[in-house]
Amino acid sequence: MASQSDHKATVIDGKFIAQTIRSEIAEEVRQLSEKYGKVPGLAVVIVGNRKDSQSYVGMKRKACAEVGIRSFDMNLPEQISEAELVSKVHELNANPDVHGILVQLPLPKHINEEKVLSEISLAKDVDGFHPLNIGKLAMKDREPLFQPCTPKIKGSWIKPGAAVIDVGTNAVDDPSRKSGYRLVGDVDFEEACKIAGCITPVPGGVGPMTVAMLLKNTLDGAKRVIVQ
Repeated sequence: MASQSDHKATVIDGKFIAQTIRSEIAEEVRQLSEKYGKVPGLAVVIVGNRKDSQSYVGMKRKACAEVGIRSFDMNLPEQISEAELVSKVHELNANPDVHGILVQLPLPKHINEEKVLSEISLAKDVDGFHPLNIGKLAMKDREPLFQPCTPKIKGSWIKPGAAVIDVGTNAVDDPSRKSGYRLVGDVDFEEACKIAGCITPVPGGVGPMTVAMLLKNTLDGAKRVIVQ
């Protein structure tokens, strides 16, 4: 019998699964464009210059281009006031070409995240973080307009054979990389691999799937408006 040290968890290939979903989205976007002359629009609001946030926004921008979704990027300074940020969100709420709005978290400490997220139009809350969407998600027989896109664990905390879905994204210094850093999750991957039955890597696991489902939510939001 193999010892625990010989065990290796099955790595869930989020990139492959996400690519399949993106191909389906691209086809639906093409059909919308041909039939109605319109495409979904996704706006991402980013405040400050966090490396992990910038990385995620870069993934999102590339993914939008791949499937034909129009990308609206709003890069705002770290010192922006809460009132100014809310005003920017209201601008996007009123823009008929924007069907999905995502405010990248975390926000600077001087800004109330709950306040800002609650200002996003319910019909454009593709991240599923609006209090009404979260509330409906938690209630029996209630359907939120959007469900959250994302589907710290040490090896010793994991039951043998467990499925580990690592949703963390952290930038750590790595002088061997051109960027000067690399991304890791919240889970000790090497340690968890010896115990878990299957596990998502970072990068390449939940990240691509989160982006894919964000695109899907944007498509669904656009279809509610475009297809009458």
